[in-house]
Amino acid sequence: MKSYKEKIGEAIFLLSAATAVFLIGLITFFIFKSGLNFINKYGLISFLTGQKWAPTAKPPYFGIGPMIVGSVIVTLISTMIALPFGLSISIFMAYYAKKSYGFLKSLINLMAAIPSIIYGFFAMMVLVPFMAQTFHVKGMNMITASILLSIMILPTMVNISQNSLEQVPKVFYTGSLALGATKEETIRKVMVPYAKSGIFSSIILAIGRSIGETMAVYLVVGNQPRMPHSLFDGVRTLTTNIVLEMGYAAGDHKEALIATGMVLFVFILIINVIFNFIRRRGDAKL
Repeated sequence: MKSYKEKIGEAIFLLSAATAVFLIGLITFFIFKSGLNFINKYGLISFLTGQKWAPTAKPPYFGIGPMIVGSVIVTLISTMIALPFGLSISIFMAYYAKKSYGFLKSLINLMAAIPSIIYGFFAMMVLVPFMAQTFHVKGMNMITASILLSIMILPTMVNISQNSLEQVPKVFYTGSLALGATKEETIRKVMVPYAKSGIFSSIILAIGRSIGETMAVYLVVGNQPRMPHSLFDGVRTLTTNIVLEMGYAAGDHKEALIATGMVLFVFILIINVIFNFIRRRGDAKL
């Protein structure tokens, strides 16, 4: 027989879980209700592939193709930059850092706690002038935004990957060394493959933060709603487009911005599904 305390605890946990599901469902319903209403009027293909965004023109244009391309490119580049650094830092902290572990852990946690607007100010004062002087281009571009985002997503990637590496049973590590493998071979061929489920999770969360980041990117990406032809071109991402125009939007314009949020929601959902599929296939092979 369960005690009344256990029953109360179960009820509280069940209520918390149900509340979370309800809120997610409510958010999804609101976004898709307004978003689908606009798409039914304007057309899905025209909305996704249109290359002109001019909601106040006569007639108005609501093409988010350039913003989709800009968001995807910035997210991919930032992830490609952050991944080797994040994995290397995680491995170092899990298997090499001893005296410096506490300092590095505190530093990573501090990076995670810094507000995104502070990162944006840093990029404006340091990265933008550096890119302009080094490559003789406009400093506000996709490369600058990607470098900034790679710095911002590092703490997420490092913390989760490091925890996954530390949770691999120690017997795997000692057993591999006992069989004659070097420390580096053990880490590369035993520990990292075993922890790749957690590493994939860290990549998913990092991509989610990267594609959903707004204020820091808004300051350095250029905010130009046009199709980019070079990595040094300025673009407007999906999130910055919503932030820039939601304050004064009305009617179809407002519904178009909500539909943009719906597209962003679907992108993140697709990314999660793809990475979970890859992770499960990898786990099945272990």
